[in-house]
Formats: sequence, C-alpha cells, structure tokens
Amino acid sequence: MQSTEARKIVIDTDPGIDDAVAILLALKSAEFDILGITTVAGNIGIQTTTRNAGRILALQDRRDVPVRAGAAVPLSRPGRNASYVHGNDGLGGVAFPEPLAAPAGDDAIAWLARTLDAADVGSVDILALGPLTNVARLVQEHPASAERLGRVIAMGGAIHEPGNVGPRAEFNIAADPEAADVVFRSGLDVTLIPLDVTRKVRATHAQAADLRDSDVAAAKISGELIDAYFQSTGGGESRPLHDPCVMLLALDAALFTCERLKISVDRTITGYAGSLDIDAAGGAISVAMEVDGDGALKLLFERLLG
Repeated sequence: MQSTEARKIVIDTDPGIDDAVAILLALKSAEFDILGITTVAGNIGIQTTTRNAGRILALQDRRDVPVRAGAAVPLSRPGRNASYVHGNDGLGGVAFPEPLAAPAGDDAIAWLARTLDAADVGSVDILALGPLTNVARLVQEHPASAERLGRVIAMGGAIHEPGNVGPRAEFNIAADPEAADVVFRSGLDVTLIPLDVTRKVRATHAQAADLRDSDVAAAKISGELIDAYFQSTGGGESRPLHDPCVMLLALDAALFTCERLKISVDRTITGYAGSLDIDAAGGAISVAMEVDGDGALKLLFERLLG
C-alpha cells in the first residue's frame, strides 16, 4: 500500500450509483483528506447530482465536507442523461437520508481555483468520476491555479474495448468530448481509467449480499446500490464498478498497470463522439490498461466493511 498520510483531494462527481460507492469508499479511507465535493451534470441533471452528493455525505454524517455545484451543461453541446441505468433519482431508488446542509455554493470552478491557490503546489488532487467539464473550465478560466494541481485521476473512455454509449465511446467522455480534450492537452498530471480496466472490476450477487447484510451503513448501502446495478444487466455479475476504480488507484497504484499514451478525442457530432485514439498528435496522459480485479474488490470491500 502507498503512504497512509492523508492526501488532500477534491471529488468531482455526478452521482450516480457507482459514484456513490466510490464516494463512500473515499469517506471510509483515512488516506484521504476530502476538501470538498464538486458536482457536474452527467448521469443526471445538476440539481439531482448535487442533492445526491449531500445525501451520500449525510449517510456518513460528514458535515465537514462541503458540496459545491459546478457545470450544469457541457462546454459546447447538449447534455446527456443516464437515468435508464441510475434511475430517476440517480441512485437506483436506494434510500438515502436528505442532505444535512444546503450546498455551499454554485461556484465550484471558482472555489477550486481559490482552494488550489491557498494550498501548496502539487498538494491537492482531483478524483474525477463524471464528465470533465469542471476540470476543463478550471484549466480555461484559471490556468495558473490549475497548474498548482497534483494529479487528476479520472474514470472515462475506452482504448481497445467497445464503448458503452456508442461503438467506441464511453459515457463520461462522450458527455463532454471537448472538456476531455482540454484536460488531456493541458499538461496536467492526468491518469485515465478506461473501460478496458473497469470492466474487470465487477461484483457478484454473493458479494453484494455480504455487503447488504452488514451492520455497517456504508457497506449495507453499497450492497443495495450494487443490487440496483443488477437490475439493468442479465448476467451473474454487476455492471462494472467504474468509479470506485478511481479511489482504488489513488489508494493502491500497485493494483493497476498504467502506460503513458498520447490520446486524441473524437469531437465530431457523430455516434463516435467521445471515442479515444492513440495518436501522436494527442495529449500525453497516463492510462490504466490492466488491473488486479480480485485485489481491487478485496480492498473495496475491506474499506466499506471496516
């Protein structure tokens, strides 16, 4: 495992069933000093993603973590909606408490800039679970602040795998291809976790039941969330646990094998929008290409049950 010294992080998210599991994992991990949660429209609209972030925090009674609403729309195209996967409430109909406090504001990008300016250079990471609109706007509107970031670890894209919203496109990148292109070309320390990896991290019915039967709130709710994922797939395993992979890589990079690649983003208005290509003219980023799936699940369940 990596150092247990708490790392300052901001979670940028569009909760989302797997976002919720990822956030609960972060809340249960002492390695993270969570400075705040910024929300983005993606899986569902910004009002619902922001409310859901507050609901997840309320489950863990985390009044110390502020929520700030961010981009309600992509940089330059209409938004998408994934309620067919995540339900109309974004959380698969799983019961969460209401937020303990109203959002701290709707100035997520400006708040990110202020937070980075006040922190030591390189000391704050962004763990990005949704479309990269907020991160791209930070780069565009506050470039000097963005340069102070440590890492951006983001779930998104597909390299050799088929897409999940198009022949080669994954939802987060397809939701705002222009934002992904800005971030990949920014020169920031970016690590991308694509479907090539996340599709290898899936829970079984038995594993979901072990979580659901726990007396630990985070584990019990995560089991119910994973059960909700089963409702949209006919197999013996859940949909991939995409977003928890971001936290898992931040917690233990040894579980993943990454390659430095130059990646271009399809920014057309075709069904291939959001597709990624290895391209000498693309932005240079680190891309996770392999994962110890059993080890990743073991760490996830240990933390949720702990």
